[in-house]
Amino acid sequence: MGDKQNNRQVGAVHEQKAAEFLTARGYNILERNFTCRQGEIDIIAKDGEYICFVEVKYRAGKTAGEAAEAVDQRKQRKILRVARFYLMRHGMSEWTPCRFDVVAMDGTGIVLYKHAFEAE
Repeated sequence: MGDKQNNRQVGAVHEQKAAEFLTARGYNILERNFTCRQGEIDIIAKDGEYICFVEVKYRAGKTAGEAAEAVDQRKQRKILRVARFYLMRHGMSEWTPCRFDVVAMDGTGIVLYKHAFEAE
């Protein structure tokens, strides 16, 4: 239990840093840790006309691979399901301009990958 709680605290710190990073780049944060039965999205924000569904990934070192590589196809499908639910719940159509971004962090800095993957 301690490790899971500690991981959640570490995640919250990095999600806060990511939110500040995005805000400084003009994003308007709409939700953080949006959760439903289908899963969770770390940050939902508006960037211009786009609703952005943002996954935050942190790696302390390179041994576990690049942070952005952790958003595999399985994770992408989960994010897509949650995004569809979010749009439906907020009365937005499937034609609402959406984007899937990844904020990757490691010991050296933060990188934003806009359009990290596409909806299928």
